[in-house]
Amino acid sequence: MHDSSPSASRSAIRLQKVLAAAGLGSRRACEVLIDEGRVEVNGRVVTEQGVKVDPFRDTIRVDGETLRPPKRRRYYAVHKPVGVVCTHRDPQARCRVIDLVPGGERLFPVGRLDRSSSGLILLTNDGDFANALAHPRYGVEKTYRVRVAGHPSPRELRKLERGVHLAEGVAKAESVRIKRRYTQSTELEIVLREGRNREIRRMLARVGHKVQQLRRVAIGNLRLEKDLPPGAYRELTAEEVQKLLRSAQGDSRPKTKRRRASKKASSRRRESRSGTTKRPAATSKSLPTSAAPRRSGPVLNLVTDDDGC
Repeated sequence: MHDSSPSASRSAIRLQKVLAAAGLGSRRACEVLIDEGRVEVNGRVVTEQGVKVDPFRDTIRVDGETLRPPKRRRYYAVHKPVGVVCTHRDPQARCRVIDLVPGGERLFPVGRLDRSSSGLILLTNDGDFANALAHPRYGVEKTYRVRVAGHPSPRELRKLERGVHLAEGVAKAESVRIKRRYTQSTELEIVLREGRNREIRRMLARVGHKVQQLRRVAIGNLRLEKDLPPGAYRELTAEEVQKLLRSAQGDSRPKTKRRRASKKASSRRRESRSGTTKRPAATSKSLPTSAAPRRSGPVLNLVTDDDGC
């Protein structure tokens, strides 16, 4: 094992990144493995974050099993049925979503869907890919079809978009639309840019409507096809993987900055329409022109985002 200095070895890589690349989970999940003392390097338990290792020379074990990097990065779209869990280890021995893809490959889900929910979920052994799609910083849209009891009013739908208070803070939908009305229920399409534990169910409960069915139908620009029945899976094409990554790179600014920029743009539009645009007072110094922030790829910092909607 090498110290944390980058010069210790040309091939030295942070331990959590090596674990993620081997398919043990996102980088945040691998940091937890290290914190719990489940990782050994050259026979020594490592609990310190940021330690660098040489995957070609060091012997790395997790839970006593020697780490072997994956031969190839894999990306699968899975139609998760109701009753299947997204956890990697389940003491109750229930069917896991990773069990739906045979072959014995070490895969993990990108985000979560709770046991009562169904729909599109991605499986991979690529931790960087998982982080880019699941980390709330990058705001990749997830689209859901939700059937609720009763008939939500326009005011209640607007409240979901403005934000409702949950235990861990304010949660808001990117958009909410009515798709179909039934006699005693309503089907909604809800788009989120973040995924907290059972977020949609709790948001709708706050406005007085119980979720009867919840199905994720899209992640970014990837939609759940009609010919992929519950329990089925297929491997993503290289083009689909790149499109998903580009959707994560579309705006890598933190959400708070995006919202402030959006508010400022809306304010400027209103002032322009009303003819009341405020001009800066003349000064001896020229004011710098505010340029739009440059778009850049995300700084990959892996997490397992609990997308248990």
